[in-house]
Amino acid sequence: MTTAPLMPALAGLAPVGLAELIDRAALQTRVDRKYLVPAETLPGLLRRLTPYAQALDIAGERTFRYRSVYFDTPRLASYHCAAYRRRRRFKVRTRTYLDSDQCWLEVKISGARGSVTKHRLPYHPQDCGTVHLGRDFVDEALARESIVPAAGNPLDPILVTEYHRATLLLPDTASRVTIDTGLVWRDAGSTLRLSGLAVVETKSTLAATPVDRMLWQAGTRPARISKYATGLAALRLDLPDAPWRRTLRRHFRDTASSVDPVPTIFHLPASPRPEQETSCV
Repeated sequence: MTTAPLMPALAGLAPVGLAELIDRAALQTRVDRKYLVPAETLPGLLRRLTPYAQALDIAGERTFRYRSVYFDTPRLASYHCAAYRRRRRFKVRTRTYLDSDQCWLEVKISGARGSVTKHRLPYHPQDCGTVHLGRDFVDEALARESIVPAAGNPLDPILVTEYHRATLLLPDTASRVTIDTGLVWRDAGSTLRLSGLAVVETKSTLAATPVDRMLWQAGTRPARISKYATGLAALRLDLPDAPWRRTLRRHFRDTASSVDPVPTIFHLPASPRPEQETSCV
């Protein structure tokens, strides 16, 4: 889906600037709920949100292009911690905002009861394919959270994701909502496109947001999906996929295809070594 069908509905929402959005709902520690929603239903959802939501607006634009590069150890410690549902898990990625040419190195820690803590470091976009220059930051963030699986191991780029994102502020609950469309995953040899579906994610301190309640009333429940782990499981059928199997069967299977060569800045390993068990703490 292109972002064009969303534009009229997004235009109907009051604008909010980036500084105000961060000030009112930075939510570096939060609870995330993710939903897979038919893209055709998004305009109607946005219209219902008019009394509750403001849309991030930067220089008149309300959708923005993202690229994330996910890093993991040679034995995919981050992936396996998620696949085996370890209590505390981590992700390391660079996130590039393609429209503004800004980039961050991020370490995300998932803890008990769905809480997420994110550590961020400004990064140069040209370095988005490596963590070498920010490795001390990564190790310090993991150590601060008592997660040390990557100590002494390289962190290689494993997966690239790209998508368009609209971001909403819900002022009454100081929460945020992101709407991702046009999702693409790429590894060393294949690509996956999620046609006709959007990932809607609510980010709040704990309580359900108006978006959660609207989706629940429509019969849509939170889905098990991780852009890194679910995408990698869909592309690499030899990996354990129990947490996302239902999502994969319904939405991802049989959609992977050949892909043009990934830009050389992303030197993606073709065949990481399998791993049965990984300690994340």
